[in-house]
Amino acid sequence: MAFMRIGPFSRKRKKNIHRAILCVALTIFWMLVLPVSSTADASKTDIGKKAGQMLMIGFRGLLVDGQSPIIQDIGDRNIGGVILFDYDVPSRSPVRNISSSQQVKTLVADLQKAATVPLFIAIDQEGGNVCRLKEKYGFPPSVSAQYLGSLNEIETTKKYADITAETLASLGINLNCSPVVDLNVNPDNPVIGRLGRSFSADPSVVTMNALTVIKSLHDHGVLSAIKHFPGHGSSVNDSHKGFVDVTDRWSTQELLPFANIVRSGECDMVMTAHIFNGKLDPLWPATLSSKVIGGMLREDMGYEGVVISDDMQMNAIRQSYGLETAIERAILAGVDILVFANNSVFEEDIASRAIAIIEKLVGEGRVPARRIEESNARIMQLKETLHR
Repeated sequence: MAFMRIGPFSRKRKKNIHRAILCVALTIFWMLVLPVSSTADASKTDIGKKAGQMLMIGFRGLLVDGQSPIIQDIGDRNIGGVILFDYDVPSRSPVRNISSSQQVKTLVADLQKAATVPLFIAIDQEGGNVCRLKEKYGFPPSVSAQYLGSLNEIETTKKYADITAETLASLGINLNCSPVVDLNVNPDNPVIGRLGRSFSADPSVVTMNALTVIKSLHDHGVLSAIKHFPGHGSSVNDSHKGFVDVTDRWSTQELLPFANIVRSGECDMVMTAHIFNGKLDPLWPATLSSKVIGGMLREDMGYEGVVISDDMQMNAIRQSYGLETAIERAILAGVDILVFANNSVFEEDIASRAIAIIEKLVGEGRVPARRIEESNARIMQLKETLHR
């Protein structure tokens, strides 16, 4: 497959040097933070701490203190990230994590204070229908990706992207789970096309607008996660609600924006889709597929950065696979960060349960310890670019 080339590499890192420095830094860090105990106990603690970094957790609360479960997850379980929402779906409540600019800024600062390792503070601030920082809370207005793609005027896209990036940076939010780079090949798609989340059905329009958004985020010190690999735009169903099979609808064209952005050197994270495609993997959906993540994304496209899952509590995963199987297959597939948004269902103890499962999987030899090390190294390398 011939992928389009979009300009020169603009954010190449000196990877070999960074990796060497990272290995030394990680070794020193874990020597300092891990308790001295038996070899077996130390090994388990080591895996548990590193497994914590692989988790991004959603939570309830406009404010937090030492008694808040999420603060305990950060301090005791070393979770690597949190994700903010403005609406609590399980309780159908408009009260979740967002009520005003000052409140969010205070919340984010308090979350970071509890962390030994800087947190990824994530949000879905795409614009349009998927917008957590809404005008009613005092935030600037936004527009949809579809609107921007229909204009296809880079200066207009940059204007709105700069507003979003500046807003996020001012609050201390350092990761936007955006832009969507799915192609709008099915305008009636209930979770992409119908919500105006895709820039276009044209891969070049999607690529150029998405890169404009990403560069604006980078200019303000905010990371991005492009989504949903290998493409959710052709689906006819919503993976929030159940199993989604795109075998007969998906095409290789849907890979082009991902390949272009990876090649550009601007890619911080790639978020997976929970879609099933029997032609790509006859057994597993993309999030759980080593053929899709390890093969297509890492080997074929040469992507070496962080892979983040879509919410592991969405029904496409939750209804079809047990938690242990889902975690095992995702990690073996090459996912580095497992998202438990706690906004399809709410499971206050999900972090401790997930860490216990990872420890068990490693202890039983079902997941090699090196996979946890690989993910931890990628996560820590990306966190080196964050400024607390």
